[in-house]
Formats: sequence, structure tokens, C-alpha cells
Amino acid sequence: MAPGCTVRLLGPADAALLANPADDVFDAAIVPGLAEEFLADARHHIAAAIVDGRIVGFASGVHYIHPDKPAQMFINEVGVAGSWQRQGLGRAVMAALLDHARQLGCSEAWVLTDDDNMAARALYAASGGSDAPAGRIFVVDLGA
Repeated sequence: MAPGCTVRLLGPADAALLANPADDVFDAAIVPGLAEEFLADARHHIAAAIVDGRIVGFASGVHYIHPDKPAQMFINEVGVAGSWQRQGLGRAVMAALLDHARQLGCSEAWVLTDDDNMAARALYAASGGSDAPAGRIFVVDLGA
């Protein structure tokens, strides 16, 4: 992983950190109220790669339960700033989020991706995922 980078889960006290990410990490500008709502929700999770007090990469997800099966983690999005790509940050934030899912008792994690998104597919495979029968879904067995 990149020197000087730390990876950790964010919590309710991290709204200010989330307010000033690297320019191309998220798809759009952070909305303060939505960031606070996200961080305060116990079922929403975000692992961030942080360098010099700025988020340069992240993986976010939601864990959910059903009345007929164990909890699962849906990986919503993974992003790494262009200048920080190919330094292991995507894999590091995914590992942190998947470890957190295991601690929550999730039995598996899953994510959707486009067939032609080779970078994402390689990341999910490197994170332990395998193509599910539906094709665009990667599933990681968390062993719970």
C-alpha cells in the first residue's frame, strides 16, 4: 500500500474528513447533510484510505438482514483517486470493509459490476470474489 496511507472505517465523528476528499474519489460533490446521515446510520459503512487528512480511496456498503438467512453486505461503490490508483488502495479498502462485514456476522458480500469493467472485476476477484451465475455479480463467502 502507498506510504503514509492509513485505511480505516469512518464513523459519525468523521463528517469533516468526508467533506474534503481528493478531487476524483467520489462521483459528485459531498453533500454535508447526506454525509452526516450516512455516517450516523448503523447499517451503512465506509472504509477510507486517508493520506494527509484527505480521503483518496473508499469502499462503501450496506449490511442487511432477511428473516430467512444470515446478514449480507452489499458493496455499493469503490473509488480511488486517479493519482492513487494501482497502489493497492482499492484492495485495502475492500479488505477493511469485508473484515468489518465478517465482524457484523455477514455470511457473504456481493457487488454488481459491468461485464466490461475489467479493473473492478480484477479487484473483486483479488478480494476473494467469484462470478455468480447471474454474471455481473461477484460474491465473497465471508465464512460466517
